[in-house]
Amino acid sequence: MAGGKLSPRQKMINLMYLVFIAMLALNMSKEVLSAFGLMNERLTEANSSAQQRNADYMAGLAEKANENPTRFADAKTKAEEISSLSNDLDAYIESIKNDLKGTVKEDDLTTGNYEVMDKPDFLNQTFFVGDKYTPEGEEFVGKINNYRETLLSTLDDSPAFTKIRSDIDKKFSTEKETRRDGVEVEWLNYHFEGFPMIASLTKLTQMQADIKTTNNEILSTMLEGELTAAVAMTNYGTLLQSNRSAYFQGDVFDGAVVLGRTDETTRPNRVELTLDGRPLTEDQYTIQGGRVVLNVNAGSAGEHKIGGQLIFEEGGEETEVPVDLSFTTISKPTDAVISADKMNVVYRGVQNPMTISMAGVSDNNIDAKATGLRQVSGSSYMMDVTTVQGREVTINVSGTIDGTSYPSSATFRIKDIPRPVGTVRGEDGLIKMQRNALEISTIGAMIPDFDFEIGLNVTGFKFNVPGQPTVVVNGSRLNEAAKNTLRRAKRGETVQVFDITANLAGASGYRLQKISPVFVELTN
Repeated sequence: MAGGKLSPRQKMINLMYLVFIAMLALNMSKEVLSAFGLMNERLTEANSSAQQRNADYMAGLAEKANENPTRFADAKTKAEEISSLSNDLDAYIESIKNDLKGTVKEDDLTTGNYEVMDKPDFLNQTFFVGDKYTPEGEEFVGKINNYRETLLSTLDDSPAFTKIRSDIDKKFSTEKETRRDGVEVEWLNYHFEGFPMIASLTKLTQMQADIKTTNNEILSTMLEGELTAAVAMTNYGTLLQSNRSAYFQGDVFDGAVVLGRTDETTRPNRVELTLDGRPLTEDQYTIQGGRVVLNVNAGSAGEHKIGGQLIFEEGGEETEVPVDLSFTTISKPTDAVISADKMNVVYRGVQNPMTISMAGVSDNNIDAKATGLRQVSGSSYMMDVTTVQGREVTINVSGTIDGTSYPSSATFRIKDIPRPVGTVRGEDGLIKMQRNALEISTIGAMIPDFDFEIGLNVTGFKFNVPGQPTVVVNGSRLNEAAKNTLRRAKRGETVQVFDITANLAGASGYRLQKISPVFVELTN
């Protein structure tokens, strides 16, 4: 423009145009720097407000976790982990900003003279060396990657976190970026290499804003999820509410089906209950989910009052929920009470003790019938099912009150006596003993861990020493032939008592299962 065959006047005019354009560009650059500075101020103010909101949220969550640990303790723990992770990265970025601002005069920062922050030197030297990263640059990218991946691994895959997970991937991505000319460059170079100091400072502040916003969104979603779960219909059960606790034939039932909270989140902090005016102790009730389950005697016939209150902590204050209920104990019989005194089955070959009674019916007005059943006295019965065919027996009971009969029945399984095991001087299995002790020991049989005291009388057995003929013995002790065979046994050898025969005391006709053998290792 200033060259060529131009007059001196035209050359001067052209040169003035160049100076004017340069001045415009310089003013434009200063305005852009100031705009970045103002944006940084606004972001800093917004970050302070966001930080306070997050702190208030955590304080509120801590209070809720203290009041209702079952519902909010896990959420509080996860929120603390996420907040700690966010605060650590925020503090790290703040330290970089402080180092960056340390290169500028404090008066320029105080007065907002952002035009002096036009050089890229600080971060260029901090993050880059040639075409590679400095250790500080590697650390910066590593911390952002760690923040992103830790957040994503902490959040579950529920739909509530889908958008947040996508935002985290986008906001904290360190993948390569594409410039306008189509060239791919590293993320750190694309965002921080060669930029004016004030632009980089603003970008760092924006990253802090992203951290605080992400933290707030996660905490809000977590709390919303807990509150949604708290009011979910799955936490409710149906209860029967009525003005009366007992009804008689011919009455109109006016009860109502209502919803009641049954989950752990409605667990009262304290219980103060009375039964007929007497305070209940802690061993007279248990708290199961949202229910206070009583464990008290139903008492005598008549109406009984349950009063008091359930105390819940809300917002640091106690809320009392009054209790005013009643129930009626009646003696009108329904079903017979039939129980096996030893177990829920009856055994062949033994006398099975039974207790048979019916609420509100005297023993002399109860008629109990079943094969092998006989009354001993009162409500005590004995049952012998040795000759009963099949695997079950049914007891039919009828109680009579004022000429009205109330029938009931119960079925019991029939089992054979378990297989006995052989014994030597009361021991079974593999026994170590001296030869002379075995000669005088009694061979017996028993049924381990059986609920009945029964006697087994051994009538014979077979005795074998390795390498010697088997000796058949009648009775429960070794005969002379067996003793002679025993004397030929060597020290350390194991002799065997097997094919033991025995009968059941009091029921010699009952056929026992095959008796397990017993082994004796000779110690001399």
